[in-house]
Amino acid sequence: MMDCSIPTENGSVTSERDRSALIFLGTGCSSAVPNAMCLIQRSDSPCNVCSQSLSIPPERNPNYRGNTSLLIDYCQSDGKHKYIQIDVGKTFREQVLRWFTLHKIPQVDSIILTHEHADAVLGLDDIRSVQPFSPTNDIDPTPIFVSQYAMDSLAVKFPYLVQKKLKEGQEVRRVAQLDWRIIEEDCEKPFVASDLSFTPLPVMHGEDYVCLGFLFGEKSRVAYISDVSRFLPNTEYAISKSGGGQLDLLILDTLYKTGSHNTHLCFPQTLETIKRLSPKRALLIGMTHEFDHHKDNEYLEEWSKREGIPVKLAHDGLRVPIDL
Repeated sequence: MMDCSIPTENGSVTSERDRSALIFLGTGCSSAVPNAMCLIQRSDSPCNVCSQSLSIPPERNPNYRGNTSLLIDYCQSDGKHKYIQIDVGKTFREQVLRWFTLHKIPQVDSIILTHEHADAVLGLDDIRSVQPFSPTNDIDPTPIFVSQYAMDSLAVKFPYLVQKKLKEGQEVRRVAQLDWRIIEEDCEKPFVASDLSFTPLPVMHGEDYVCLGFLFGEKSRVAYISDVSRFLPNTEYAISKSGGGQLDLLILDTLYKTGSHNTHLCFPQTLETIKRLSPKRALLIGMTHEFDHHKDNEYLEEWSKREGIPVKLAHDGLRVPIDL
């Protein structure tokens, strides 16, 4: 990707690399896209979206989608960059090889988890691939921010990433070094990761499960909500134009094109939510293979003109320069 020159308010020109940016490492559902069954089962009417993966390289195919994940490239006032990773799913290593290299991301400075489902955490073992090499694990651990519920679950899933000391007689093995930090599921209790403030946005991910989204940015207000079926009143107030203030950018879940789902918003509910919250613009993530990037963005272009809110499907590798 080429650097772009952007005029500033005083008319001078600055490189994109002198600004913060949001990099969409993954924009797909838990099973990712292409859907494996579409490729391994013969059909007289093959899935067009999934079939594209056999002929178009992922870097040129916006319908190739890994697990939802966002990298915040935070450019501080002194020009130094901090890299904050939201979620580390099953496709994390592939995302590193594809998008870290393209966008010249040198490391991960901190990690934030929305929840502890597979598509958000099963890449945690591969965090060692973006940490300095040490066969004895003698490196500074990467801060990782999680709810207490997620922490309890991850201690079972990844005991070797959580334990602080080796048991007697246990060999040293190189594993990711993580500094676990508990955050509250509360809009009134912000936290700071790599010098950037985040407000937790608890939402329902099914009626039996609370997932976190996050509000961040002072110059631009951004909300990232990847897994939601219903908004809690305090969260909706915090990010609505009629409540806590209009968002500059809403990044929101949309699973299927039609109907409804018990644990995610689908396209009709997503668009209704956007109208209700009224952000300045929105980007959609979490899509299955039902969504065709080009065709559905054509529909969204018309919807955006009609409703006065620019909305698009995001795609893997998308880089959005933004002032935070």
